[in-house]
Amino acid sequence: MEAKKTEQTWNPDRYERNAGFVADLGTPVFDLLAPVADEKILDLGCGHGKLTGKFADLGADVTGVDASPEQIAACHKLGLNARVLSGESLDYNGDFDAVFSNAALHWMQKADDVIAGVYRALKPGGRFVGEMGGGDNVKKVSDALLAALAQRRIDGNALWPWYFPTTDDYRGRLEKAGFRVDYMEMIDRPTPLPGDVSDWLDTFCESFLAAVPQSDRQDFLAQVRQALVPDLMDDNGQWTVDYVRLRFKAGKPE
Repeated sequence: MEAKKTEQTWNPDRYERNAGFVADLGTPVFDLLAPVADEKILDLGCGHGKLTGKFADLGADVTGVDASPEQIAACHKLGLNARVLSGESLDYNGDFDAVFSNAALHWMQKADDVIAGVYRALKPGGRFVGEMGGGDNVKKVSDALLAALAQRRIDGNALWPWYFPTTDDYRGRLEKAGFRVDYMEMIDRPTPLPGDVSDWLDTFCESFLAAVPQSDRQDFLAQVRQALVPDLMDDNGQWTVDYVRLRFKAGKPE
């Protein structure tokens, strides 16, 4: 069955409830950036502003951008400078000392457009630091989703919402755009969930779920969940998702 791809939507409250760990686990990449007061920083894919606020607390001049109006509204409630803008359509020109991104770049499938926009946005000598899903990120989850969809004669590959590059792929794209890659690493990071994997699926997998008729959706979720129990749930009922992260630091030449 030909499936129509649905865009992922973001509810700040649902995101914090089911995925608040995303910002909490962003500390290493925040430290890799090593922001200082008065720097102009762009937080690319800022979400509801949890990490953006850390930059502001340091005294940096931070701007957040995100494609989700709901997430930007949450940033505004925190008093943060943020605007609705796709990372694939950045319109800055030499405005920032640094561009930072945590757990957002893998939602932007036009990677070359993102990288080109970041390069333009940076001042000469500026740095681009980020962490994203890479390689076999959430492969056990995606395999279970695709298998359950295939049983329903739905092509899950046509619904794929992510871009999980290898280090060679992303390094090549950065260098082609003119960046100097100072550091890049693929990191296995099994990540405990705060609740059931069904909540994680509801939060991050709308593209797949929307292709299943509403009348069948609960059965679909139950089937995917059951397929994941042997690999991702321990004897105490704790779910741990098979995250793999690509972390990097790149510089724009002077």
